[in-house]
Amino acid sequence: MGILVCGAVMVDIKGYPLSQYIPRGRNSGRIVQVYGGVSRNIAEDIANMGLHPAFLSLVDDTMVGKDIVEKLAQRGVDTRYIRSVPDGHGIWMAIFGNNGDVAGSISKRPDLMQLMKTIDRYGDEMVRNADSVSIEMDMERELVERIMSLAKKYGKKIFAVVSNMSILLEKRELLTQIDCFVCNEQEAGMLFSENYGNMDPQEMADVIEERARSANIARIVVTMGSRGAVYADTTVDTTVNDPDCRFKGVCPARNVDVIDTTGAGDAFFAGVTAGLTYGKDLKQSCEIGTRLASSVIATKESVCPVYKPAEFGFQM
Repeated sequence: MGILVCGAVMVDIKGYPLSQYIPRGRNSGRIVQVYGGVSRNIAEDIANMGLHPAFLSLVDDTMVGKDIVEKLAQRGVDTRYIRSVPDGHGIWMAIFGNNGDVAGSISKRPDLMQLMKTIDRYGDEMVRNADSVSIEMDMERELVERIMSLAKKYGKKIFAVVSNMSILLEKRELLTQIDCFVCNEQEAGMLFSENYGNMDPQEMADVIEERARSANIARIVVTMGSRGAVYADTTVDTTVNDPDCRFKGVCPARNVDVIDTTGAGDAFFAGVTAGLTYGKDLKQSCEIGTRLASSVIATKESVCPVYKPAEFGFQM
């Protein structure tokens, strides 16, 4: 079936200033509305790699919800597990500064507990047929634990992503049950109660590897914006004298012109998840994620362009 992606759909309302952005002033600009959400973006990114994921989620029982599902299906996402319910998807509003970064945002998240009905009916089928499982950790604890339980039952790798770190901290111990967690340096700082703002990437890689081992987290990747990403795999036996042993390191960012950073982190996660699902090591998977993220940053789109699986070395 492909990778099973579990999480929310959001409608993104984004504002762009036409001149220098004044945080507390009145700004003329343009406003656009696009379909987003961390997991929705991840599902489309994976589909754009030619990998045909399935998506477990909710949308509104409106024409907007219908359009969201139809567009995902056209991209190659298996939409059988998307339910249409009142207020099924959320809303994210953001203002972007002149450098392409978010200057401020606010969001209304949907109630995803209604997904339990879908899991009760199709959970075994969904997870049994999946190649791996991607979980948005912002979901309610009961949902996350239920999906993780099914993944363990069928021996599927679990990949975790988060959009609100404060929510994850309430169930931090669940990170010991996943195969890889991807976050940014601010989120990593919240996770480990430290400030990583002044660290260079190599120093960050050393610290993250030590923290992950202490917290019993199998694999972790931390994105650092224009400084690239760092990774650590604590499952590797570092006592073995193997020159090819790459259990931690730095993956440099690609030099591209920044147009809009929305969705770059989601694309990076999609690349890492796909790589680890289909036979790549953590370093190679981060390189795939970096390629996808760069393709998003350099455009006004929130998802990556269409690729062929062979372009990433996947033998499908």
